[in-house]
Amino acid sequence: MDSGSDSEVLRAAVEWLDQGVSITLVTVVRTWGSAPRRPGALMVMHADGRFVGSVSGGCIEDDLVQRMLRGEFERQPPVLIDYGVNTSKSPHIGLPCGGRLQLLVEYVETAQPLRKLLETMNAHQRISRRVCMKTGEVSLHPPASDEAFEFDGENLTKVFGPGWRLLIIGAGELTRRVAQLALTLDYAVTICDSRPEYASGWEVEGAEFKTETPSDLIPGFVPDSHCAILALAHAPVLEDDALVAALNTNAFYIGALGSHKNHQARVKRLRRLGVSDSQLTQLDGPAGLDIGSHTPAEIAIAIAAALVQTRNQIKQQRPLDKTGHG
Repeated sequence: MDSGSDSEVLRAAVEWLDQGVSITLVTVVRTWGSAPRRPGALMVMHADGRFVGSVSGGCIEDDLVQRMLRGEFERQPPVLIDYGVNTSKSPHIGLPCGGRLQLLVEYVETAQPLRKLLETMNAHQRISRRVCMKTGEVSLHPPASDEAFEFDGENLTKVFGPGWRLLIIGAGELTRRVAQLALTLDYAVTICDSRPEYASGWEVEGAEFKTETPSDLIPGFVPDSHCAILALAHAPVLEDDALVAALNTNAFYIGALGSHKNHQARVKRLRRLGVSDSQLTQLDGPAGLDIGSHTPAEIAIAIAAALVQTRNQIKQQRPLDKTGHG
């Protein structure tokens, strides 16, 4: 089983459809109690039982595969099914956490609409996919600015593409690893390094590379409450002015690499550049959660964990959406 990001699920679906195999797409539409996946989580099943993505911790996926192999969903219109405690169709399947969830199951034979989703996501843009439960019609639309996921019982609307952005200052091995993790978390990743020796021949598939001076790039990048900024160059000449610019934005997370001693020196430099103490409280240094990390891979995990923690805290503070969830 692969837990899968949206892009990983869609890539598998398109690849299988291009091979002439029909697929079954499953979306979590509602949850009650302590369900393991949030509304919008995706899973795709190959006709032979393979699958990418997840809608639970494993037991529901196994049951879905068996139902698919029995032909239960083949050439059928989109259908809603429930799993959890006291469900009528599968009373033997219960979530270990005691929750309940509702799934939308779609039988898909055509790759082009899903390919369009992938192409849009690869261009770092957002696109909305709508499923009409009454007719089974699937359509693609430009998303509303605040739209992410909605299910009102008649229409399911899910936005694909990066709702979150990450700007990394400095190109190196740690940046490569952080960028790869961030891409799996559905960030649009931009790496900025004006040093020719770092920019030449350096790339991460799916990430954008900029050679501008970071402090010049940030105003045009327009960091907002869906954007994080990381200074990973370990070079004050490249980072200090960029951090001053970053701390004057609404970025939800700003972090900088370095030891506690280096960070204290950084704070002194930033104060001399006019950064206030209240602004400095927005700067996480050293960046990441303290998990005792030392290697680039471990530090990347710590930084990615900090991004996940902060982003989820922001989500919890927002009003409930129309599914009844934040």
